[in-house]
Amino acid sequence: MAVPKRKTSRSNTRHRRSQWKAAAPTLVSCARCREPKLAHTVCPTCGTYAKRRVLDV
Repeated sequence: MAVPKRKTSRSNTRHRRSQWKAAAPTLVSCARCREPKLAHTVCPTCGTYAKRRVLDV
């Protein structure tokens, strides 16, 4: 099993961890009610998906 030869410095560890970012979800507008919703999901407001009614809201 591989073992590190030297201790990773605190600045290198923090520099590596600084790139971990949370991305905001991309929202699109619903084709029917124009409300913002997640892409490729059923609209929670009107219950449509791909211009068809799928849920009774």
